[in-house]
Amino acid sequence: MIGKIADNIISPLGMTTEENYLAVKKGDSRLARYEGLWGLPEPFCASLFTDSQWEDLSLEGEYTRFERLLIHSIAQALSQTDIDASSPRVLFVVSTTKGNVELLDSRAPSLRERDLRKALELGNAARQVSRYFHNENAPVVASNACISGVSAQIAALRAIESGRYDTVVVSGTDVQSRFIISGFQSLKAVSQEPCRPFDIDRCGLNLGEAGATLIYGRLPEAPEGESWLAEAGAVRNDAFHISNPSKTAEGCFRALRQVMEYCEKEELALVNAHGTSTLYNDEMEAMALKRARLSEVPVNSLKGYYGHTMGAAGILETILTMRAIDDRTVLGTKGFEEMGVSCGVNISRDNRPTDKQAFVKLISGFGGSNAAMLFRKGGML
Repeated sequence: MIGKIADNIISPLGMTTEENYLAVKKGDSRLARYEGLWGLPEPFCASLFTDSQWEDLSLEGEYTRFERLLIHSIAQALSQTDIDASSPRVLFVVSTTKGNVELLDSRAPSLRERDLRKALELGNAARQVSRYFHNENAPVVASNACISGVSAQIAALRAIESGRYDTVVVSGTDVQSRFIISGFQSLKAVSQEPCRPFDIDRCGLNLGEAGATLIYGRLPEAPEGESWLAEAGAVRNDAFHISNPSKTAEGCFRALRQVMEYCEKEELALVNAHGTSTLYNDEMEAMALKRARLSEVPVNSLKGYYGHTMGAAGILETILTMRAIDDRTVLGTKGFEEMGVSCGVNISRDNRPTDKQAFVKLISGFGGSNAAMLFRKGGML
């Protein structure tokens, strides 16, 4: 059995998984409106680290903010274990969509001892991180738009199943910048107010910063209810459009259908959806859930607390959902008030109790990319 050994979340809400979970359970968010930041002419709403939080995430040596966030999150997760991160049986997998792209901005601090072009290469940045932990294996980078965090987890499971590695450290992040915000603004996809996933008045997404880490490994047979197992994962790309999702939710539906072969819908506590709060994404996910006959299963989105954290999203939202089910809770969807999708789905508006111990993480991204994973607490069926 392959399952979770340790985890960590670092975000503007807190520096540990527990701090983040308790903040979200209370309904806290660090989404705020920014005007004139980075010289952008349009205001936007986002969840960003403060200057003092970045100071707390400092490191000796020349590491970028992107690399520092990964390193701190990984270090905190590793501190919960006795894993020797330098072992050749340990692999690092990094999830990101943009890496060190903020270095292209003249306002960003310049590198003194490193080559800018190499720092912009995702593989090179990932190697900076793995070498910090004295690991000489070539790290894997999952950079597949918004599904990167789930793609990275699926890559981790495959690496362990191959027999080449005993442990895989999966960590994801993206640091917001003028380049990223202006890109989403050019698509008219950014809301100037806190986002409202699945709501009738939703008008766009918010972006956010966070670092999240999951450590996977083979687990001994554990008593029921003690360990989180990754039971199934699927990536299904329908290539519908470069930025718009499929009108029939084809790829998303197929990913759901694949992982649900390992679970009855009655066993699910919830489906944690991508729920970006854009008109098209939320409608597409609702269509996929209907086609997969999961309309009655509770559904939530966590974007109202963090915004879209991009490379961290699939990892962060998996960790928080695990922690919530440990607490017998389905977290509410902050910002949701009135159903705004044509296919009726069971959106969890407020926190609700659950005694079930399985969930699906669902995620979609540009280029028609879609992914789903099934997780279960305790032994396999």
